[in-house]
Amino acid sequence: DPETTVMAIWPAPMVYAGPTEVQFHAKSRRSAGASYFVVGRDPAGMKGSPNAVAHPDDDLYDGDHGRYVLQNSPGIGDMKMLSFVKVMYDVTDNVMKVPDASRMDDFISISGTKMRLLARNGAVPCSPTNIPTDLVEANCIPSGFMVPDGWKGVVDYYKNVDDSERWIPWSRPRVEPTVASRTKYEGQFGTGGFKLVHKEYDSFWHDIPLRPSGESDGIINLVTEIPMRVTAKMEVQKTVEGNPIMQDKNKDGSPRYYSYGTPFFNYGFIPQTWEDPSMISPEGNFADNDPLDVMEVGGDALPMGSITPCRVLGSLELIDEGETDHKIICIALSDPDASSIHSMDDLDRVKPGHTARLLDWLKRYKTSDGKPENSLARDTPTTAQEANDIIAETHARWRKLCGHGDDAGVAVSSLKGTDGFALDSPACRGD
Repeated sequence: DPETTVMAIWPAPMVYAGPTEVQFHAKSRRSAGASYFVVGRDPAGMKGSPNAVAHPDDDLYDGDHGRYVLQNSPGIGDMKMLSFVKVMYDVTDNVMKVPDASRMDDFISISGTKMRLLARNGAVPCSPTNIPTDLVEANCIPSGFMVPDGWKGVVDYYKNVDDSERWIPWSRPRVEPTVASRTKYEGQFGTGGFKLVHKEYDSFWHDIPLRPSGESDGIINLVTEIPMRVTAKMEVQKTVEGNPIMQDKNKDGSPRYYSYGTPFFNYGFIPQTWEDPSMISPEGNFADNDPLDVMEVGGDALPMGSITPCRVLGSLELIDEGETDHKIICIALSDPDASSIHSMDDLDRVKPGHTARLLDWLKRYKTSDGKPENSLARDTPTTAQEANDIIAETHARWRKLCGHGDDAGVAVSSLKGTDGFALDSPACRGD
């Protein structure tokens, strides 16, 4: 009975990593069924708003600050945050408690900053009968503060924190990828050396047909780049021979991951399409120079590199850093709900609120990286027919890119944004 049952999930492994770690703990407990999460001064070190009337440069240090910040974290949902007051370590009985104002000399403040420093210095447990007031100088941690093996793990982490082969951020699992049986890959998934190619097609982008043979305009082939619940930002490479699927990179060259949460959809593209950057939207934005993106809304994860017949339901027009980036919404014909879903209205009837979740993701998925919200040309999706018109236009642009039909004499160099494109595959400009 949720009205009378209290479930406690404790203790928690912790490496004093700050607000991001606390979000992970809170979200994992929400997923396990918890309705409340106790939060303290975990955002200490985060600065207050520069728009604050009073103390704009102060750290968020009060227990309530932690509650307010965490409550606004993406993905927390309806879980309520409970604040607790600051506690300190009592050297007289080796217990963390609310300090007694009449004997403050008996209490030691233990902050995350201090614990990280002690861990880097390889601190060992203090004598239980002689707790120093300056833990850093004595290079020890209070007896009973943490189980010895747990503290050894924290020390090992901070003394080797720069070893990227040992410590993988929580949102970046080092696992073998789930890939389609007709593909093969080289390199370690999660690194810049990972490369997925198809065994039968020279190019994911150019040689896979736009739609399955004999199908009508409403059915397309979806090439899955990012399976559902995978955070690695995978994408087809326009400038690499064979157009393999590889992991996108941040500006510093590191592999890129979604940090807003795990995608609840399969993400990929429609082969033989191109959002030509010479196309200008009614809002005045140029197209993003990529194959046409797809968000598949079925219930099962599709393997990376798989080719899936998919029914077009509609589309959303994202404005991403000033560029038009259409997102075709479809459902795999193999999905159990496909027979009941033929439009965006059907999608929300069968899966209430699904369109709103897609809108939220598209607008906010970059905010967890410190970037502003994206905008959409409109908050309502197009019809399936309008989406099919977008597909037809981008397919025609791809044919021009590859020099087909009436565009056989068009030089690639005359087309905007195509410098370095790998087009030498059989269905494009290859022999």
